[in-house]
Amino acid sequence: MGGIGEQNASGEDGILNNRDFTFYLCARLLSQVAVQMQSVAVGWQVYALSGDVLDLGLIGLAQFVPFVVLVLPAGQVADHYDRRLIITLCFAVQTLCGLLLLMFSKVGLTATWPIFAVLVLFGGARAFLMPTSQAILVNLVPAENFGRAVALSSSTFHLAVVVGPGLGGALYLAGPVVVYAVVSALFAVSLFLMFNTRSNRKIPAGRETASGYSSGHSLLEGLRFVWTRPAILGALSLDLFAVLFGSATALLPAYASDVLKIGPVGLGLLRTAPAIGAALIAVILTFHPINQRVGRWMFGGVALFGVNTIVFGLSTNATLSFVALAFMGAGDMVSVYIRHLLVQVATPDTIRGRVSAVNSVFIGASNELGEFESGITAKWFGLVPSVIIGGIATLVVTFVWRSLFPVLGRMDHFPKPEKPEPVPPFGKEGKEGARIVKG
Repeated sequence: MGGIGEQNASGEDGILNNRDFTFYLCARLLSQVAVQMQSVAVGWQVYALSGDVLDLGLIGLAQFVPFVVLVLPAGQVADHYDRRLIITLCFAVQTLCGLLLLMFSKVGLTATWPIFAVLVLFGGARAFLMPTSQAILVNLVPAENFGRAVALSSSTFHLAVVVGPGLGGALYLAGPVVVYAVVSALFAVSLFLMFNTRSNRKIPAGRETASGYSSGHSLLEGLRFVWTRPAILGALSLDLFAVLFGSATALLPAYASDVLKIGPVGLGLLRTAPAIGAALIAVILTFHPINQRVGRWMFGGVALFGVNTIVFGLSTNATLSFVALAFMGAGDMVSVYIRHLLVQVATPDTIRGRVSAVNSVFIGASNELGEFESGITAKWFGLVPSVIIGGIATLVVTFVWRSLFPVLGRMDHFPKPEKPEPVPPFGKEGKEGARIVKG
């Protein structure tokens, strides 16, 4: 892949032998496998109960509403409390959600609202889990291994997305009860692993409000940081609008049932396709990370995503649909890798949780809100036209953003890390800790 430089192999053994990083990766892998299995089961179960594509969009909306309400406060919590403990508690709530879905399915569901109620709770847990998971990575590995850790973490995620949907679709043949039982068990094991993970981060001793610095001002610190850095703002907003309009995955249950006619097992295979493409790119990036022409790779990845969304929308062949989804995942992985590394490298640890929360808002809006948008457009324009329109919109966004954020398009290398500049605890600005300056 042109523009992808060689990675220095120093520190490779260290990161692979890092006990806490390994525990975190295993917990992340198992929990994401559970999430993917649950997504397949919920999507098929809801569509089987109602037969309405709008309900597929409501699955995303049910998770997005609590997410968007809680994610900014969650970022502040991640900056002031034990990130390991926060993730552990989130896994506990996800375990509870799995058990509730198991119980509802066991007694026999005739309506969809109990599923949506559980998804609201699940979305609340995800609001705390996403920014904290992004922020904790730098606390588990040495700085020189951070880029490799990002790629490995992404690889683990996409491995889960490869394994989870297929497994969930196959187990669904035995009924949703079986799927949710396995999901609950996987969440429980993830909880155990995360509880036994240790972090090298020191919890801040002071509180910003102690010096008269308003909690509201602190809460919005991540937004201000992103807003004043055009490259980061451009990368986050590009991903937001591209995936918002091009989110075809929410409609996969309807595609598998009505267009391709391949059943729940086929649905599971379709959901694995983007992850297979993404996982292959993630493996390549682990050993050959992008370190040149960063901006061009970012826009190229999003354009690849949009083109293959259109191909998927036009396809009536299961194999072609699978290939198109795989290329969508490959393009998305390039975008995700650059965005995540750009945000984490340029953010001081003192506000990393809040900046990660802003990043999570963009991700959550593009995913869950994108699913709702897909359900609405499918209801208005029809299943196939809605996907094609979404792919075209993604390409339009790519070209428009190239003009709106030229600094991102011209970016050749990742910026140098920003460092905190110490200030007196009770200085004129009334702010404890550190002021953010360019390093």
